[in-house]
Amino acid sequence: MTSTDVDPLVSRMRPFGTTVFAEMSALAVRTGAVNLGQGFPDTDGPPEMLAAAAEALRSGRNQYPPGPGVPELRAAVAAHQRRFWDLEYDPDGEVVITAGATEAIAAAILGLCEPGDEVVCFEPYYDSYAASITLAGAVRRPVTLRPGDDGRYAFDPADLRAAFGPRTRLVLLNSPHNPTGKVFTPAELSLIAELCREHDALAVTDEVYEHLVFTDASTGHVPLSTLPGMRERTLRVSSAGKTFSCTGWKVGWVSGPAALVSVVLRVKQFLTFVNAAPLQPAVAVALALPDTYFTDLRAGMQARRDQLISGLGDAGFDVLTPEGTYFVTVDITGLGGADGVDFCRTLPDRCGVVAVPTQVFYDDPEAGRRLVRFAFCKRPEVLTEAVTRLRRASEPA
Repeated sequence: MTSTDVDPLVSRMRPFGTTVFAEMSALAVRTGAVNLGQGFPDTDGPPEMLAAAAEALRSGRNQYPPGPGVPELRAAVAAHQRRFWDLEYDPDGEVVITAGATEAIAAAILGLCEPGDEVVCFEPYYDSYAASITLAGAVRRPVTLRPGDDGRYAFDPADLRAAFGPRTRLVLLNSPHNPTGKVFTPAELSLIAELCREHDALAVTDEVYEHLVFTDASTGHVPLSTLPGMRERTLRVSSAGKTFSCTGWKVGWVSGPAALVSVVLRVKQFLTFVNAAPLQPAVAVALALPDTYFTDLRAGMQARRDQLISGLGDAGFDVLTPEGTYFVTVDITGLGGADGVDFCRTLPDRCGVVAVPTQVFYDDPEAGRRLVRFAFCKRPEVLTEAVTRLRRASEPA
């Protein structure tokens, strides 16, 4: 027997196999299904941004950019945060450009957590969070979000307090939240901030859906950094992918106090070094677009949300209306579904639509066993076709 006869992957990473997104996208290709599983738009971003990228490619901006990112993008990130959230960051030292939000979060966790440190996070969580915490040798302390009688997700404050302890290093917060569509309320954020100050914990906030909070949400988007005592202990993460419909560009950023941002930069340089040289100036152009771009983006996505929600309800799903993001969660119990993974694996053959089982985003799979996530960031005609097909899901298998 040789070393290659057994799995050579280090033991701590063996629970992380092929991502559910890859599995479901492969199912979509094999079956010709409408893919409402992976959250990427099927239209391109603003023409001004695309034109700027083409010009950058033609004008020779194709070599390594500066390690922290090109100056005009760092300045645009700082200006954007001042404009929308009244947050001040120095583009020279308090902003770093990354290979998407995923790298930003990974670099922050790897740079800030020692083995055995604890990371408080909210489940269900985006799958890369768990992988990054494990890569750092840190320990997850999940707090479960559960839908209330009003259909809105919330956590038990006692559960959050219990998750904090002497080994707590940081809180990983995603708001607006994938996959639930929850927008954390000012009261919830105040409790998180209180516990961070009490335990001298840092925060990493994933805010990639900051411009996709819908008008019927119970609250608007509030960055945790704006709360008392939190700017100096928070790394704020966002990206161009969701706001400008360019998920394949992988251009993200981190902003925060210089000492914390320096940590991200020092780790990032050994992950991707630098990234997306000709795309960075194009994102700078996009960030400076007028307010109408951002309001139209939200209105268009909200209309698609409502279209899919209506169709899912007609098909017999119990829908949990999201307050933001690209995603809507449904409960499959009313359709006789007992397990989301099984349901999603058979759905493409049954009716030609792909979704994602939410239970894979929980430490406790029972908490989300009957929940399934659909993405609505698609053209209206695609959603119409998906809804037509989904009505077949209520038919016997």
